[in-house]
Amino acid sequence: MKILVIGGGNMGMTYAQSFLRAQITNKKDMMILEKSPKKAEELAKQDIGTVYATPEECINKADLIILAVKPQDTGLLFDSLKPHVDAQQVFVSIMAGVTIETICTGLGIKKVIRAMPNLPAQVGMGMTAYTSTDSVTRIELVMVQNLLNTTGKTVYVEGEEFIDATTAISGSGPAYVYYFMDAMITAAKQLGFSNSQAELLVSQTFKGAVDLYNKSDLSCEEWIARVSSKGGTTEAAINSYRANKVHKDIIDGAKAAFNRAIELGKVKS
Repeated sequence: MKILVIGGGNMGMTYAQSFLRAQITNKKDMMILEKSPKKAEELAKQDIGTVYATPEECINKADLIILAVKPQDTGLLFDSLKPHVDAQQVFVSIMAGVTIETICTGLGIKKVIRAMPNLPAQVGMGMTAYTSTDSVTRIELVMVQNLLNTTGKTVYVEGEEFIDATTAISGSGPAYVYYFMDAMITAAKQLGFSNSQAELLVSQTFKGAVDLYNKSDLSCEEWIARVSSKGGTTEAAINSYRANKVHKDIIDGAKAAFNRAIELGKVKS
């Protein structure tokens, strides 16, 4: 299978490297389209695949095309790609806020899969939600799922509205985790720990807590109850969070991200 990744940024290269590592494709069949001469030169040195500068050199060679460019670049991108695309090619978009309708209209195509990955895909621990047009066959969908699974876990969603919801939860979610971690690291330093000690205490606590959660059938509330004891230290912290409505603030933040995703989608379409 010949794959073309359009956009040589972090996510585009994360996919290219993951596909090669999983031996789903090889360097001979991996293509990268990058408009920046400087960036293209850097990519060529990495020996990930063949790097091209213009669409006419590579579009017609690809079975699968991954759109991994900034959303604001779609107008010029679509104009340059449209004369060279084929109706049988499958397009996978990871462009935030760019709707399937916009892609189909802009490129004159029907086989589109829209996916929302997140940053941990860079270390094979990503979470990606995806959906597709009816023109994408079941075989093609399974093929793309296998590709996406090389960067972590995936979930297929029936409606495109769930892509916006995914953006608010797993897409933006790592930033929420880092925000909470940063607060805990700051607290640790205020309690007298060095920066390196504080970072180790917090990062290992998060990793251990998540691993423990994933290896059990207990809910978050049940785990909180197991860690807490009546009148103890954990209860004091949880009571403080509840009194300050931290739980509600986190939910409101996720909803704010969701609303912004919808706004961006309207602008793009």
